Amino acid sequence: MRANGRKRWRPVTDQSKFEAHLDPGFAAEIAAEVQDGDRLLGCLQCGTCSGACPLSMYMDLTPRRVIELTRAGARDEVLGSYTIWVCASCYACTVQCPKQIPITEIMHAFRRRAFEAGVYPKRFTNPVITRELVAMAEERGRSTESWIAMKAYLRTDPLQLLKHAVVGLRLMLRGRMSFKRESMRDRRQLAELLRAVEAAPAGSGPAPSEPTAHEPVPAAEGVR
Repeated sequence: MRANGRKRWRPVTDQSKFEAHLDPGFAAEIAAEVQDGDRLLGCLQCGTCSGACPLSMYMDLTPRRVIELTRAGARDEVLGSYTIWVCASCYACTVQCPKQIPITEIMHAFRRRAFEAGVYPKRFTNPVITRELVAMAEERGRSTESWIAMKAYLRTDPLQLLKHAVVGLRLMLRGRMSFKRESMRDRRQLAELLRAVEAAPAGSGPAPSEPTAHEPVPAAEGVR
């Protein structure tokens, strides 16, 4: 066991039982959801992503293992892991990958699928905050940090809410925090925008105006 109480990932002991639960179409499903996602099928398993990741030490599955399990069709192992929620979306893995695999965007696709399937860790803070943030943004077009923090504490560790109550009260007295829920003026515009995004085909959109991780950035004059 790790210090935080989470179990380490362990090698498969019953190969036949493991193979019986594999989904051969899982990798293709994820690849179709992400621009250039089909590059994950060409992963070299070199481990560069795991070495570049600043949070790999806190993950139950390293990024390299996640990609390999995805190609193997291990849907349950991937979507039920803590790794996809520990990911900080810093893009270090994507930038360093020699096959230019959009690993960060693939992690985002895993999160969406985990929410749809309801298999995310229920008492882990990151997915709870993400769920509340998305729900609030879709409903009101704005996020209120005090409400998100309160809901996250209530759903993960209510005792922490009591522990930080004094700090919260001080912030409110100084005008740094409020329980007033923020909202955009015309929510109908937001609803129309969200419907348009959902109706758009995957991978559509304008070409990026700035260099991406797959394009070399022009060096400044005198810099090599």
